[in-house]
Amino acid sequence: MFGILSARVSINSILGYRSRTHLLSTRCGYPDWHTQARALSAQTAETDKIRFLVGTQSLRSENQIHHIDFDDENNIINKIVYLHREGEIWEISASTLDSNLLATCYNKTSESKTEMRGAVWKLPADYDSCQIEDQSSHQSLQLVCHLDNSEYGDMKSVLWHPTGDSSNLIGLSDNHILLWDLDSSSNTAKLTASAELESKGQPKMTCGRWNPHHNSQQVATANDTAIRGWDIRSMQQVYVIENAHGQLVRDVDFNPNKQYYLASCGDDCKVKFWDTRNPTEPLKVLSEHSHWVWAVRYNHFHDQLVLSSSSDSRVILNNIVSLSSEPFGHLVENDDDSDEDQQVQNRSAEVPKDGVIATYEEHEDSVYATDWSSADPWVFASLSYDGRLVINRVPRAEKYKILL
Repeated sequence: MFGILSARVSINSILGYRSRTHLLSTRCGYPDWHTQARALSAQTAETDKIRFLVGTQSLRSENQIHHIDFDDENNIINKIVYLHREGEIWEISASTLDSNLLATCYNKTSESKTEMRGAVWKLPADYDSCQIEDQSSHQSLQLVCHLDNSEYGDMKSVLWHPTGDSSNLIGLSDNHILLWDLDSSSNTAKLTASAELESKGQPKMTCGRWNPHHNSQQVATANDTAIRGWDIRSMQQVYVIENAHGQLVRDVDFNPNKQYYLASCGDDCKVKFWDTRNPTEPLKVLSEHSHWVWAVRYNHFHDQLVLSSSSDSRVILNNIVSLSSEPFGHLVENDDDSDEDQQVQNRSAEVPKDGVIATYEEHEDSVYATDWSSADPWVFASLSYDGRLVINRVPRAEKYKILL
């Protein structure tokens, strides 16, 4: 498996800015040893400033949450580090309701056993009031509540309501969907419903995504090679995509602008696009990666922009305009209604085609996560197992094609 061969090297906390490629990068860890990481999330409820959350995965020291701030005007990355004392962070998700809240799934080790658990946390201070320069001591995250999954197996993922209009949380354990009602004021989360995955053998979920459509009453989960849709009101399965991938499904994401449209990726090195009303055949298959594809993400606004990241150490930005909500691009309107010839010319402009926009190769290890900024639709981050976070932009030429 890619990632475990990474050498431990001396690192600096900030590597700097490379203007040629328009990227910024930083590494997670201390100056004298290497910290691995695989958990990344945009700070979803923060829509004014470009901020990301990164969780570390270390056996040698207390794990951390790195709160990353990208100063777009000055091309600078700042960060504040908070201690996560519970264990290795395997998954992190930022609240859509409150920018100070987040959830982690972490590996809790005791003398008798090791288990994956979930918890909701609060950042202890406002970012702008903290002393960013002082990295010698770190505050601990404030625990809001643990998400008790002791009866349901290891916790794989915590999903926040996609619109932020509800305090409900969904947890995915080994073979259960769990629905909690979170009350952050009283530091409690009440389990209100659950559903069990019933399949041959001992099925275990690998990932899931809350559907922003259908009044946010559906969630998609993946187990082995299948993708399943669930109605969380009845906790019943509503569709299944059998053999969605030739090997394990690693991630799924919903098109934010077109209901029924879903993207997935997996260990067969492919990214696939689906219409959940017709789950027998994918709408499109991408095969640009050469190893397991760990993450796929739609752009929140311009859904023709699709990111994927892989154990081949690459991040690929695709233009899937044929399946987007803007299949013909933007038409340029002419102010002079009498100039019919010019209007015809505008409408007969070349139709955009699907294809790779850019391939990013700044990483040297498996890229386990990638995510779009919530504040700037043209900015995204990617995280590799060696602890390097890279922040990049959609190429300017592609941005102008979309806008103009």
